[in-house]
Amino acid sequence: MAAPHLLPRLRATTAGKWQSVWWLAVVAAAFTGAQLIFVGPGLGLGWDESVYASQVAPHIPAAYFSAPRARGVPVLVAPLALLTSSEAALRVYLAVLSGAGLFLALWVWRRLRPVPVLALAGVLFAGLWITQLYGLQAMPNFWTALCGLAAAGCFLRAATDRDDRRAVVGLVLSLAAAALFRPSDAAWLALPMVLGALFVRRWRRPVLLAAVVGGLALGGAQWIVEAYVSYGGVAARLNRSSQIEGGLGWHVAIYDQLRTLAGGPSLCRPCTGPWRHPEASLWWFAMPLAAAAGVYVSTRLRRRVGAALPALCGLSVAVPYLLLIGYAAPRFLLPAYALLSIPVAEFLVAVARPARPRLRPYATAAVALVVVAQLVSQNLILNHAARVASNGTRDYARMAADLRAYGVRPPCLLTGNLAIPVAYQARCSSVDVSGHNQNTTRADIVATARTEAVAVFVPPNTHVPSYAQHWASHPLTGLHSHHGYRVYVSPSAQAR
Repeated sequence: MAAPHLLPRLRATTAGKWQSVWWLAVVAAAFTGAQLIFVGPGLGLGWDESVYASQVAPHIPAAYFSAPRARGVPVLVAPLALLTSSEAALRVYLAVLSGAGLFLALWVWRRLRPVPVLALAGVLFAGLWITQLYGLQAMPNFWTALCGLAAAGCFLRAATDRDDRRAVVGLVLSLAAAALFRPSDAAWLALPMVLGALFVRRWRRPVLLAAVVGGLALGGAQWIVEAYVSYGGVAARLNRSSQIEGGLGWHVAIYDQLRTLAGGPSLCRPCTGPWRHPEASLWWFAMPLAAAAGVYVSTRLRRRVGAALPALCGLSVAVPYLLLIGYAAPRFLLPAYALLSIPVAEFLVAVARPARPRLRPYATAAVALVVVAQLVSQNLILNHAARVASNGTRDYARMAADLRAYGVRPPCLLTGNLAIPVAYQARCSSVDVSGHNQNTTRADIVATARTEAVAVFVPPNTHVPSYAQHWASHPLTGLHSHHGYRVYVSPSAQAR
């Protein structure tokens, strides 16, 4: 039983802990609610999502799994995909899970930063239109972001408290999960931690370096084994991944990323369009400046070297997407945004609490106004981006319905442009004779057409494959984003 003089301190500690839970839980719950309200469970599966979900969904043939992909997303969606094929249920599942993940990633930091800083960091990150659009999608970038945020917090906790064994375990698990989702991102994310464990005197602990390396090895083991089984080794898989990504090298993609920030294309490849609504990208330019100011504030508060770690990890994980690949997508930088949200929030909280008490109400109001303006502008972009995404995925469902009307039913095979996402909806296999997803030959398609229904998608102004020129041709109607497509259906489908 606690001594009487210790009871007030114990109660204060318990109250502080529950206060931390309350504020972070509110942010996480608001994030889940915002996804379901502004994006909605009615959003169908996109192209990449169809690839990931098909790996674990029963009664749906697995789509070709190209070299750059990793198995984290199939593992994430497997518990629900094995139970139901409902896409709405998957959206709700991921929205709830993403809210819980945000809570845990921020909770890791509770011994390192004040609760207001963490809550504001959660609002800033979760308030981005990119975060809300991809939080409930079966895509790896958001989950890599949460893993990176948690890993940086666990690293700092383990580095500053030698008795914090939970932080060491959390560091291993966070980096393992990040590597399971995206091994390359996990390596860039961990680079500042490895350098810190090697060259920062206070962090030179074998257990710390072992936790970082062990986490990467644990999460990347499956990717490495698959590289030897399916691609002839790690070097061969990396080479194939580089080819698919256009050749890794010096490619300054900063302007390409800017083109995508105001609800532009979800994948800008190649990036040839104009930069629309540059005023909506002001936060992007302000973010690194605010993060640098936040690092300075943390240093002044005697957090020293550890103050820069989240910013360094965020910058490190952004390097390949800003400087090494020749295309862009807004989701690529989600891990950087999550990590930079900590120093940015620290700067804003410091601005809201000036040294002179008389100025605090005005400073707080100014910061609140900036945050609200940011959230409103992001919501406007989100409405447009969600509508575009929804129209695209509805097209896939309409195409699948047209195919069923034309006699294309399981077992069936689809090829050509758009085959992968439509095949998921139609419960068909998908193949390609060229490009990034090449996994068959024309001879194999012709052989399959003798016993199964085969359909070929042909975009406008594109030559029809020779083997399908005499097949029945049908228009694909009622499409938002894919006007002019036609589908050529094998005679075996007509016989059904």
